[in-house]
Amino acid sequence: MSYKTKLKIGEFSKMMQVTVKALRHYEQKGLLSPDEVDEWTGYRYYTVGQMQKLQAIRGLQRLGFSLDEIKELYEDDSHTPEIQQIDEKIVETERQLKQLTTRLDRLLEWKNSRKKVTKMEKFSVQSLPEIIVASHREIIPNYAALGPLCVEKIGPEMHRLGCKCPPPGYCFTVEHNKEYTPTNVDIEYCEQVEEMGEDSAIIQFKRLPVVPKALCMKHVGPYERFYESFTEAFRYIEEHGYKVVGQPRTTYVDGAWNQDDPEKWLSIIQIPIE
Repeated sequence: MSYKTKLKIGEFSKMMQVTVKALRHYEQKGLLSPDEVDEWTGYRYYTVGQMQKLQAIRGLQRLGFSLDEIKELYEDDSHTPEIQQIDEKIVETERQLKQLTTRLDRLLEWKNSRKKVTKMEKFSVQSLPEIIVASHREIIPNYAALGPLCVEKIGPEMHRLGCKCPPPGYCFTVEHNKEYTPTNVDIEYCEQVEEMGEDSAIIQFKRLPVVPKALCMKHVGPYERFYESFTEAFRYIEEHGYKVVGQPRTTYVDGAWNQDDPEKWLSIIQIPIE
């Protein structure tokens, strides 16, 4: 008579490199119950055969099968999926792979764009391409109200309209006040989208033409110090013989949404020139 190896749940857990919590979950799902439970101590004992079963379960999980699907396989006594089930997993995996490849491409574009911004000289002259934007114009009580406006009103409406924004994301504001005012700020928020949509009461879609030449200047710090950068930018424009031919845009790279310290906020001021 051969000896039957029995392992307590802790020993089985260590040997099979799986947590006790996971083993209890398998048991609750009806997938892998202990071979024996001591009625006096409550100790759970596992055997070599259950080692093999657990190894098979984990192999199926790695191939994308859910615990419910694996349970069905064992209830049918097949233990291995049919060709049709494998084909379905192949199709599902190809779809996931396509999604992941798209995500990777967008993340790489975003990363490269951020690198370019980080390495960008303080001043540069660039052309701004034609873009489609989702626009919202409103008189807000003060500049601090812009963040909540974007999060609570503009963002949800763009989501409702199904707007798709190309990576890495490009948004900017244009101020329409004829003079500075700390309150009742007439501001327009624009965010680049992939295609024209149907206007709503909150969002209007626009196609903005190419700006052949714009002075772009990095501004690091809180928005209350934009005046310092505008002073430098206009001095640069004058010293290099340029002329301002359009309204400045202020684009936002890092801000309150991803950086707690206002001294590290990064914005780009873009001024059309010729």
